[in-house]
Amino acid sequence: MAREAAIVGVAESDLGVVAPKTVLQLQAQAAKAALEEAGLSFRDVDAVFTATSDWSWGPSMLLSEYLGVRPKITDSTNIGGASFEAHVGHAASAIALGRCEVALITYGSTQRSLASRTLGRPGPASYTEQFERPYGPPLPVGAYALAARRHMYEFGTTSEHLAEVSVATRKWATLNPKAYKREPITIADVLSSPMISDPLHLLDCCLVTDGGGAVVVTSLERARDLRKPPIRVLGHAETHTHMTISNMPDLTRTGAAITGPTSLAMAGVKHDDLDVVEIYDSFTITVLLTLENLGFCGRGESGEFVSGQRTAPGGDFPMNTNGGGLSYCHPGMYGIFLLIEAVRQLRLESGPRQVPDARLALVHGTGGVLSSAATCVLGRD
Repeated sequence: MAREAAIVGVAESDLGVVAPKTVLQLQAQAAKAALEEAGLSFRDVDAVFTATSDWSWGPSMLLSEYLGVRPKITDSTNIGGASFEAHVGHAASAIALGRCEVALITYGSTQRSLASRTLGRPGPASYTEQFERPYGPPLPVGAYALAARRHMYEFGTTSEHLAEVSVATRKWATLNPKAYKREPITIADVLSSPMISDPLHLLDCCLVTDGGGAVVVTSLERARDLRKPPIRVLGHAETHTHMTISNMPDLTRTGAAITGPTSLAMAGVKHDDLDVVEIYDSFTITVLLTLENLGFCGRGESGEFVSGQRTAPGGDFPMNTNGGGLSYCHPGMYGIFLLIEAVRQLRLESGPRQVPDARLALVHGTGGVLSSAATCVLGRD
């Protein structure tokens, strides 16, 4: 690329239960904090990227008006939880071409205050949804349960393997004062928690919270004059494979099989070079499938890969170091929080959960019902 891009500001809004704050207020709160962290203001922003499940069209127009920004680049790409990793790639490409200088990426949701999981709300059945909706699958969890059961059938994966992910992630959350759930849990706790959609128990499922986040991207040249050390965008890739779960080509193969190798090749790094990995954990099976498809282990090997609390604090594969969507927060579309945590790890700002001397991170978002995938490789300058 002609010009390299770097992340120079990240921030969350209030998290958990935020009523009476609105989605726009959460985005503005996070955006203001992220810009101030970088030493920038809304006057510097000339590109706006956002996605939302709270209104159907024009979110970047509405947000820009609310923030008083008139962007040169506007992007409302919505591929679910992977949207924000895709936005980083879009911003990096626009910066490389000189089409913008300071890109603001935001997200916000009040789904907990609204007492609804907005990604699964009823609505008109479109296209292939008409062939699933009459049978009443509990979405999105039912779709992930199908994938989990298939993985168990094909590879002998067990509920204990899934529980390893939840327990390890909770251990990271105990080190994060912002995490919604911080009480330690055991594998037995996961297995004894209520069954939500067989074989996924309650503690195999992500939280439902409110919250927002923001990421600021600019050129590496400009970044070096700002307040925070730049975190370079080294590689990125995105794809989607289906819309509805009945049309997923293979329940154990996700788009990560495409985006992982592509982003690593762009960055010029290998799996063993990475110091920290942030993977979308809407459900525990999401993590196992993603690890395999990104190439960290072979197909069917992810259960053993995470066993023995390998991904927990003190393990040799630090993953989801803020507590993840399973324990930290999950306001419907979690991907922006993966980026925020990766940046903090690479800046060595993560306090008791800091991965020693982290220099390279992989961030992977998943959207829909294992439908979309977007991967970023980030590195300390």
